[in-house]
Amino acid sequence: MSVTLADVVSTMNTYYPPALAEEWDRVGLIAGDPQAKVSKIGLAVDPCEATINEAIERGAQVLITHHPLFLRGTSTVAATTAKGTWIHKLIKNDVALFAAHTNADTVADGTAVALADILRLHNVRPLAPAVSDPSLGLGRVGELELTMSVRELAQRLKALIPETPAGITIGGNPERIVKTVAVSPGSGDSFLNAANAAGADVYITADLRHHPATDHLWAGGCELIGLTHFASEWPVLPNIARRLANELDVDTYISTIVTDPWAERI
Repeated sequence: MSVTLADVVSTMNTYYPPALAEEWDRVGLIAGDPQAKVSKIGLAVDPCEATINEAIERGAQVLITHHPLFLRGTSTVAATTAKGTWIHKLIKNDVALFAAHTNADTVADGTAVALADILRLHNVRPLAPAVSDPSLGLGRVGELELTMSVRELAQRLKALIPETPAGITIGGNPERIVKTVAVSPGSGDSFLNAANAAGADVYITADLRHHPATDHLWAGGCELIGLTHFASEWPVLPNIARRLANELDVDTYISTIVTDPWAERI
């Protein structure tokens, strides 16, 4: 039985319910005909020229991304803008675009769980539990199988996530031995207090800003490991691919194009 875009959307909405997305978020189908046939799906963190071109070149009919294309809304998709050009390219090549963002952060196999899983954390629980279901929520906190230093944990992460020019940073004492780890992929300095309250020895996140990070550390907060936004969220893509493969007769691929804005570290 052939698979349609409507089937893909239904599967995604079942596993990553739109109702779990934050109020400010924009998730779901961005472009595409629900009746279009689908045999291949690409997955990427960001919708951009590189990942859209890759989807076309690899013969995908759907590109599923973590980040929405129009998070803050738009009044035009004219080809006089970069994003308008991408939309035109998608439509001309019969490639649909779908985003699962904070709804894919909240669920039981979402971005935070994916990051916790590759570190083999156990006793994992939400860092910021959802009001509707405390077993779900943003971020996760859990325990390492074996204690190690912050530096050793960062080195383990380096081997498990995509390498990016900006690399990995450590805030605090690299030699501190840690057991309890909090993670929040993406921009996570709003959860610094939550990481402390959860008893974390170290907090792994991205997009840490100078003042929140320094205030946190100077006040005796847990150690910090800073990843890039892209690298911290990339581990969720294999989880999404498995969901799709289990439910639909389609091929999938996971993009390894690094879509961080940072091209070089000097």
